Amino acid sequence: MPQNLIRAIVDANRTRKDFLSDRILARQPKVVGIYRLVMKAGSDNFRQSSIQGVMKRVKAKGVEVIVCEPVLREEAFFGSQVMCDLDAFKARSDKIVANRMTDDIRDCEAKVFTRDLSGTD
Repeated sequence: MPQNLIRAIVDANRTRKDFLSDRILARQPKVVGIYRLVMKAGSDNFRQSSIQGVMKRVKAKGVEVIVCEPVLREEAFFGSQVMCDLDAFKARSDKIVANRMTDDIRDCEAKVFTRDLSGTD
């Protein structure tokens, strides 16, 4: 692949993470909850998830980040507390970042920040 295409992809990904982080921070949350680290429904691969870059940017601004990821068994993920109790996670989060809207978080839809327009994936 030509080097300039790879550079363009890297730049576009950085711009997207900056944009999303800025939109989240504009809402002035004290605690940002990350609901699910996986990028695709049914996946358990979150180690390379782009949400990590968003988490880093939000935390760099002094905002606490917590994570709710059912398949994660650790107590922390990249320095953020992992919460298994979904109700406690929703109550503690001022803003919930989710890749997609699901029935599990629909009851706090006003808190949810998602780019999911169709509600399918």
